[in-house]
Amino acid sequence: MKALAYSLAALIAVAPAAAQAPREWSADQVREVLDKTQTIRLAPSLDHLSAGERTAVAKLIEVGRIFQDIYEQQRHRDARVARAALFRRTDADGRALQRLYRLNQGPIATNLANGREPFLAVPDAPPGKNVYPWGLTRAEFDAYLAAHPAESARLTDLRSVVRRAELAVLKRDLAKLRQYPVLDTLHPGLRQRIEALHRAPDRATLYAVPYSLAYADEMVRSHALLNEAADSVEASDWQFARYLRNRARDLLSDDYESGDAAWITGRFKNLNAQIGAYETYDDELYGTRTFYGLSLLATRNAESAALRQAMKGMQALEDSLPYDRHKQVIENIPVGVYDVVADFGQTRGGNTATNLPNEAYSAARYGSTILLRANIMRNPDIFKGSGDVWSAAVAPGFVPHLTADSGFYRTLWHEVGHYLGPDTTRDGRELNTALGADAGLLEEMKADLVSLYVGKALQQRGYYTADQLRSLYASGILRTLQNNRPRREQPYNMMQLMQMNWFLDRKVLSFDPATARLSIDYDRYHAAVGDLLKQVIALQEGGDRAAAEAFITRWGGWDDGLHGRLAANIRAQQRYRFRLFDYAAVTG
Repeated sequence: MKALAYSLAALIAVAPAAAQAPREWSADQVREVLDKTQTIRLAPSLDHLSAGERTAVAKLIEVGRIFQDIYEQQRHRDARVARAALFRRTDADGRALQRLYRLNQGPIATNLANGREPFLAVPDAPPGKNVYPWGLTRAEFDAYLAAHPAESARLTDLRSVVRRAELAVLKRDLAKLRQYPVLDTLHPGLRQRIEALHRAPDRATLYAVPYSLAYADEMVRSHALLNEAADSVEASDWQFARYLRNRARDLLSDDYESGDAAWITGRFKNLNAQIGAYETYDDELYGTRTFYGLSLLATRNAESAALRQAMKGMQALEDSLPYDRHKQVIENIPVGVYDVVADFGQTRGGNTATNLPNEAYSAARYGSTILLRANIMRNPDIFKGSGDVWSAAVAPGFVPHLTADSGFYRTLWHEVGHYLGPDTTRDGRELNTALGADAGLLEEMKADLVSLYVGKALQQRGYYTADQLRSLYASGILRTLQNNRPRREQPYNMMQLMQMNWFLDRKVLSFDPATARLSIDYDRYHAAVGDLLKQVIALQEGGDRAAAEAFITRWGGWDDGLHGRLAANIRAQQRYRFRLFDYAAVTG
């Protein structure tokens, strides 16, 4: 759970009756976006690492490159072919398109109007991306699940690819199982199911294969690299080594419990890493498929120790939330402050923090881990951009209320917010299963609101001063500001817009049409947050998709006379709209 997103556009008109064919963007279209793109270089010192830890860094970067390839493939079926052709080019236009590809991690980009279009000659990506049969519709998938309820668990599993039972596809899957017998061993019954389909192939039949089979070559190679990385740190940090070995097995079994347990309960020394497929935001069809990412982190040990000491008393905060089904939480949350060494795949794009794992059973058994990326959150160039947005949207008297530390603390308690509150519906269903693609939107909104709601209790404990609480509240308003109308499938942007509309309705925010700026009534803030948090938790516990959709529609409206004018002010003030991250540890 965190923050990211970027993209771009172009189609060519042929004969009026013919279908439009995608083409490469013009140099002007590319320049329009790249002129608004800021490059942030992350180059933390690794001088404190041992020789073995430096070897592990190199091995993990190799795994990250593999995950990057898979992530791009997961999001677009033509990504690898398009990238290979693009990166053979040496002309100026080609180099600009290469930068655009890196920004968007694929051939589909976000333009300045927040639209998504291909910028290379590839088709647009369907909602299911490339982890479902290309072009599969929600209606067809729903109908198939209804007609084959026994297959539902496999077809909605978070680490599986849905395929059509075509002969060539089935042959490839069986060939990989023969090539890698370990996969046959770790997935009992899988080969027999595919063999049965192979005897009577039918493209109308849908079946699922685990990620370890869909990306078998890559996962077997990653397994070897993780074990090599573990070998290099065994003597100096055996707990990190154990985590890497467990996660290596997880990549072949597609069951992350052993690695998650080692990750959450381990106390690592100088390195940490988020490794695997966790987040479902890219699955716009059903909201259940996770996408690969790897984040390699160097620990800020002194800051981490101080922060853990300050974060005691989680149970009291859980009990203070506005719902009645409180759970027992693990008080000693493993939270750490880190510098990003390199990010790959789904974790790339300026993520400030992570709270994982997402599965309710893992959180109940082991808790969760929180990773705070200090060299992103405290980057002065990034904060300056946030300050520009803030000063463009609020009345002058409120501008000084936003500080650099406010973003750090809001992000920290946002991640704690994922740990607090309901993990399942009242009838025991996983939230992703119950709420589908909107589960992420509601979960991110809940976490945002928890970070603000507990602020008052933390001030009473002496954790915040009055000025720090006000700054936290200002950061909560900054979070809601949009420079363009969100698309419905953007969970972060939509839930931010919904919060703004709630704050306007509850008079926390007031809009001055004369200046097109906002004023804040801090006295109304806590009650408004509590009321919205109560409704969001109720939607999560209810697990009713129709109710969630109605709530999002009710509070996700856009008024050009209000939101549009604020957005125009922000765009006029913003030097940059996108960020491209460059990592000193990664070459080529």
